[in-house]
Amino acid sequence: MKIIIGNDHTAVELKNVIMEHLKEQGYEVENIGTDKAESCDYPVYGEKVGRAVVNGEADLGIAICGTGIGISLAANKVKGVRAVVCSEPYSAQMSRIHNNANVLCFGARVVGSELAKMIVDTWLSAEFEEGGRHQRRVDMIMEIEDRA
Repeated sequence: MKIIIGNDHTAVELKNVIMEHLKEQGYEVENIGTDKAESCDYPVYGEKVGRAVVNGEADLGIAICGTGIGISLAANKVKGVRAVVCSEPYSAQMSRIHNNANVLCFGARVVGSELAKMIVDTWLSAEFEEGGRHQRRVDMIMEIEDRA
């Protein structure tokens, strides 16, 4: 499985920790975030992660900024993205099981590296419950994009 990861300047260190953690587990990881501490704009990286996922360049995406909020808003502007901000493992799990989230976001100023690893591991191990009410609801969410 290939995972694309992007970040702004606030999350360089945490991004590197997560990338190493994923590689140790055998994931293919591509870094499209900044590696510099100089201030940059999180919407650029949220969009890059979102586009990479919907264009099939990666199976899933991870996007990290200070809170996870701004970068998730940017990623969600890309048609086909279902980005979620998670600060604990339970929401990460449910975002995959019920919402088929394809981009995980969190904040480098909100979660530490060990909690971030747990969130990522939980998110990646959860699988969407296809069919039934969850599929219907995901379809409804995706139809909103067509009405925009």
